[in-house]
Amino acid sequence: MTLSQDVAAELIATAHELADAARVATLAHFRSAGLAADNKETARFDPVTVADRLSEERMREILARRRPQDGILGEEFGNKTGTSGLTWVLDPIDGTRGYLSGTPTWGVLIAVSDEKGPVYGIVDQPYIGERFEGGLGRAEVNGPMGRSLLKTRAPRPLSEAILFTTFPEIGTPAEGEAFRRVAPKARLVRYGTDCYAYALIAAGQIDLVIEAGLHAYDVQGPIAVIEAAGGIVTDWQGNPCPMGGQVLAAANREIHAEALALLNGG
Repeated sequence: MTLSQDVAAELIATAHELADAARVATLAHFRSAGLAADNKETARFDPVTVADRLSEERMREILARRRPQDGILGEEFGNKTGTSGLTWVLDPIDGTRGYLSGTPTWGVLIAVSDEKGPVYGIVDQPYIGERFEGGLGRAEVNGPMGRSLLKTRAPRPLSEAILFTTFPEIGTPAEGEAFRRVAPKARLVRYGTDCYAYALIAAGQIDLVIEAGLHAYDVQGPIAVIEAAGGIVTDWQGNPCPMGGQVLAAANREIHAEALALLNGG
């Protein structure tokens, strides 16, 4: 879909208003005494809090006012069909386990997508006050150290790379086995940073994120930001992955190819 400059500017402004509202909603409950969580799964602890719901509610209220013609896909309140060909993909708190634990690695993920995938996205960390944005001609971060352009790291061998993932077990036993073909070959492996790891790729701090079992709202914001910064995000077969699943995010095509080959038994 080709967007005019006026439409692009409106989408960017709307996304920032959503992120601003989500900051207020999430910080109102972060590190508060007695914050409770419901469990969305039976096999493992998959929490949702009042802050998750409030954050998405506030964003949906803004979209109802500013962009009622657009669709919405949100983690907590499902799908709303639109008529414009654009859909807002919202994760009101990515990393609720981290949010409950008081760590500043969770974030708010916002993307606006057409039929091909995300055209613009935001990864926002409210507690740090750091916002990464990418797409529609932008690739920058604004936070405590000021505003700067985003650019992924230059190519380097996997033996010199930094690799992140959220859960050590990755996903299924087979997916975990594939990850363990890659991890020992990296210089450094770190765990548990949720969406913030994707922002670190865009910022040029790390080289790879490998995950599985993700949803559209987990990946579309990060995809837009990383690709705008010069990186690449695919599934484990090298295909586009706007709907989630197995995800391989990389700073450049060279390190992506090396990791992809190992994931597939090479």
